[in-house]
Amino acid sequence: MMLKALLAAAALGAAWAVPAHAQEATAAVTAAASAAEAVAPVVQKGDAAWIIVATVLVILMAVPGLPLFYGGMVRAKNMLSVMMQVMITFSLLGVLWCLYGYSLAFTEGNAFFGGFDKAFLKGVTVDTLAGTFSKGVYIPEYLYVAFQMTFAAITPALIIGSLAERVKFSALLLFMVLWFTFSYLPLAHMVWFWAGPDAYTSAQAADAAGATAGFLFQKGAIDFAGGTVVHINAAMAGLVGAFMIGRRVGFGKEPMPPHSLTMTMIGASLLWVGWFGFNVGSNLEVSGTAGLAFLNTFLATCAATVSWTLVEWFAKGKPSMLGAASGAIAGLVAITPACGFVGPMGGMVIGLLGGVVCYWGVNGLKRMLGVDDSLDVFGVHGVGGILGALLTGVFASPALGGTGVYDYVTNSVADYDMAAQMLSQLWGVGVAVVWSGVVSYVAFKVADLTLGLRVSEDEEREGLDLSAHGERAYHL
Repeated sequence: MMLKALLAAAALGAAWAVPAHAQEATAAVTAAASAAEAVAPVVQKGDAAWIIVATVLVILMAVPGLPLFYGGMVRAKNMLSVMMQVMITFSLLGVLWCLYGYSLAFTEGNAFFGGFDKAFLKGVTVDTLAGTFSKGVYIPEYLYVAFQMTFAAITPALIIGSLAERVKFSALLLFMVLWFTFSYLPLAHMVWFWAGPDAYTSAQAADAAGATAGFLFQKGAIDFAGGTVVHINAAMAGLVGAFMIGRRVGFGKEPMPPHSLTMTMIGASLLWVGWFGFNVGSNLEVSGTAGLAFLNTFLATCAATVSWTLVEWFAKGKPSMLGAASGAIAGLVAITPACGFVGPMGGMVIGLLGGVVCYWGVNGLKRMLGVDDSLDVFGVHGVGGILGALLTGVFASPALGGTGVYDYVTNSVADYDMAAQMLSQLWGVGVAVVWSGVVSYVAFKVADLTLGLRVSEDEEREGLDLSAHGERAYHL
C-alpha cells in the first residue's frame, strides 16, 4: 500500500471527490490545521462560469442525448417509453438529490454514508462555498450542488437500457428511488468524499482528515469522473435487473433491430459533446488539468470509435453505424476515471483498448452470460468502466506520462507505486461490483414483490408506448 500520508493526501486522485466546506471541518482537522497559515478563500469567476457551462453540458447528455441514443435502438413501439423513463428518472432523482442525496453523499458521517446536516439543502446559501483542488480556491456551493446533481440523476438513468421494452413504469421508479438511496449515494461518498485540500497542512492534519474520508478514498482508489460510481455502479444494476426481469418476448427468435439509427447517432453525438462537461467539469477549475481531461476525452473517444469499427469490420465483414456510435460511448466510458490522470498517449491506448474490449463485451460476453441486456449497458458501461478504472492505475504513472498522485502535505507529486495503486483500483472495482450487485438485487426484489417488475405479455407485444403511456412516437 501507499504511504499513509499519500493515501490521506490523494486529493487529485479522487478528482470528483467533494471538498468539505469550511463549516464542515471536524474538530480534529481544525485543531491540527490551526497552527498552519490559513489560506484565504478565493472565488474565481472563470471557474464558476465554467461549472455553470459544464452542468448544462451534462444536462444535455441526459435530456435529450441519452433518450435519443436509447430510443433509436429500441423498436418503434417502445421509443417514447424509453424516453419517458429516462426523463422522469432524471427529474425525480434531481428532486431527491436536493432533499437528502447531497447531504448523504457529501457531508461528514462515516466511511460509507454522510449525514443529514444538509438535508433539504439546510445551510447552503449564496455565501457558502465548496472547495476545488487548489488550496484556497473555491466555487459557490450552489453551483457545486447543481453539478453533482446532474451526475446523481443521470447515473440511474443508464440502467434503463438493460430493461428496455418490458419493464413496468411504476416498478422502475420504485427501484430507482431505492437504488439511488442505497447504492449511488454510498458509493459516491466512499469514493469522492474527503476533507478538501486546505485540511492537509501537516502529516498530523492529514491523518485526521483521512479518517473522515470515504472508505474507498481511504483505500487510495482514484476516479476522476465516475468510472466506479457511475459506470460500474449502473452497469451492475442493469445486469442484475436483466437477469431478474428475464428476456423480452421473442428474444433470440424474432428480429429486434434498432428502429432509427439516425436517432441513435444524434444521441451518441450529444452524449459525446456533453461528456466534456462530465469529465472536464470534474476538475472544478479552469487549469492545465482541465485541459488534459479535455484532450484525453476527445482523443480516447476518437481512438475507441476507430478500434471498434475496425474490429467489427474484420469480424463481420462490414462496419456499421451502430458499431461506430457504440465505440464512441465505449471510449467515453473507459476514459472517464482516467482523464485527468493519464497523459494523451495513455488516454489514446485506453481508448483503443476500450473499443476492442467493449466490442467483446457486447458480442462475446453477452452471449456467454445468456442475458438479454437490451441496449448493452453492461457490455459498454460495465466492461469499459472496469477497464478504465484499472488502466488508470497503470497510466497515471509519471513514468508513462501520467500526472501521478498529488500530496497536499508536501505540495508536490508523491512517489508513484504502480503495484500499490493497482491494488487500490481493484478495491474500487470490487466494492462497486459487489455493493451495487447486492443493493440492486434487493431493490429489484422489493419492486417485483410490491408492484411487479414486468408488464404483461400482451402489453409487451403491443408496445409500451401505447400500453403504458397511451401515445405513439410516429403516426404514419
